[in-house]
Amino acid sequence: MRILVIAAAVLALTAASAQAQGRRPPNDGAKPADNTPKVDEKAYKAALERIPEPKDKYDPWGGARPSEPAKKPK
Repeated sequence: MRILVIAAAVLALTAASAQAQGRRPPNDGAKPADNTPKVDEKAYKAALERIPEPKDKYDPWGGARPSEPAKKPK
């Protein structure tokens, strides 16, 4: 009897979560208001120009391995 109750609870929870994932808000056909700011291309390019160039090359794996390979003796 206990197994039947547990199985029914698991089935109910699974069905409830699957149903919740499939719900969508009602669409009345109206277009949403465009509240996103417009991108100013000139300001974007000017901001990119102000970023300084790095002096050293960035090594993302620098902490995981040495930057200089080990020298082999002859």
